[in-house]
Amino acid sequence: MFQPIGDQGRAALVERRIADAIMGGVLHAGERLPAETDLAQSFGVAPATAREALLALRERGLITTRRGRHGGSFVADTADPTTFALDALAATSRVALRDAATHYATITAAAVELAARRADPSEIALIRHRLERVDPADPIGWRRASDDAQIELSALSQSARLTREQMRLQAELSPLFALADREPERRTATRERFWALLDAVERGDPTTAVDLSRAAVRDAVEWLIDLRESLGAS
Repeated sequence: MFQPIGDQGRAALVERRIADAIMGGVLHAGERLPAETDLAQSFGVAPATAREALLALRERGLITTRRGRHGGSFVADTADPTTFALDALAATSRVALRDAATHYATITAAAVELAARRADPSEIALIRHRLERVDPADPIGWRRASDDAQIELSALSQSARLTREQMRLQAELSPLFALADREPERRTATRERFWALLDAVERGDPTTAVDLSRAAVRDAVEWLIDLRESLGAS
């Protein structure tokens, strides 16, 4: 209640950037993170915001804290992107997975619907241009770019609340979505579907944009459920 208004949503953004760096292999297992004050200065946020982001990362098992003279926050030894995502998937029940997907689909659909009504075509062209620069054979690059593009679409909804929630959900579910990116065929299909979504938003067609968005989530969650069962999860 009494947190500074200007820092709302910033902890989630700091968390996402660090998590992306870990999941993308920029930060490696055992690597030490900057101190809270240094992180806060680098990201331009309050120390309390950096502390909140680090706490969230610890709860997700991405970093650990060591005390003492040589202590601090370190990337967890188990923070291999694929291993982490597979373990998280196996530990998530089908009911919880579907529930998370329903929440994600609802927020994403609301955002793209508003974007289709409010966005200028030139703004969509910029998103498309950035995606075109990504190497289709690079699954990590594609995941980063598509996550950013999804958040940019949410921002075009002109709803700060929807955008903040999209950012939070993207950070939570992106590691799972990245599992499918390992397969070139699925990566290609995902890319083509996102292109169609951008086309719908660009021409101001909210119905098609919402339908494409929901279909993409349904397809992703069914694939994840199949993968989860192949891992022997009950």
